[in-house]
Amino acid sequence: MKAKPIILVIVTLALGFVLGMLTSAQLRLHRLKPVRVYFSEERFREGFYSIIQPDEQQRARIEVILDKYAKINSELQNEFRKDLESNMRAFRKELDANLTKEQIARLKEMDDRRQEMIRQGRRDQRNDTLRTRDRRRPDSDRRRMRENQPQPPPP
Repeated sequence: MKAKPIILVIVTLALGFVLGMLTSAQLRLHRLKPVRVYFSEERFREGFYSIIQPDEQQRARIEVILDKYAKINSELQNEFRKDLESNMRAFRKELDANLTKEQIARLKEMDDRRQEMIRQGRRDQRNDTLRTRDRRRPDSDRRRMRENQPQPPPP
């Protein structure tokens, strides 16, 4: 007699747990999807095609525009990264001249932790179940994108 209520409670908890996980995954998917940022030229192009879904005539005209601005955006990002690195090196050089060895050591620790966080982010990117980060496409998908063929809808 005591087994039935215990089994009922366990089944109820298990169902609640499963439903909670599914609901959470759906909420995260819908909240994070619009936040995608298109860093590479391929993702820039892919993002616009998935949003506007052009027909074949539009696609030919839009391709020229996307080529132009994807290249410009890529160059801007590269320049920005180089300028930022250069500025940060100059900043640290000036700052370190005014700090004690202990303060410099603490800054180095912080830099090491930041670098580890970046490396961890790259590792997590490979395990991203929501697929919101850069993912490697199979060769057939890359080829299809280059040939301007429409992609199948996402699952």
